[in-house]
Amino acid sequence: AKKWINIRKLYGNFYKVPRNQTKLTIMLEKLGMSYDGRPHSGLDDSKNIARIAIRMLQDGCDLRVNERIHGGQLMTVSSSAPLEGAPAPQMPRYRN
Repeated sequence: AKKWINIRKLYGNFYKVPRNQTKLTIMLEKLGMSYDGRPHSGLDDSKNIARIAIRMLQDGCDLRVNERIHGGQLMTVSSSAPLEGAPAPQMPRYRN
């Protein structure tokens, strides 16, 4: 993976909170959620991050790539940069 979404950075920018309030448990707490599973379990952390991402989408956040590796260096991707690759994910539409 050479580009990704840093959810902590995106959360901080979207909700206008300082970096020290972007730890996984704090983000969940501020969104009215509790941590599901075992802390520091890769699968459980991923599921909780996905719950945060879903909530951010519901709140109107545009999930965009915001970090990448280029020439072995970590680089921030400008939020005004055009999207590369797939379009932004959309919330699933459920049938009644």
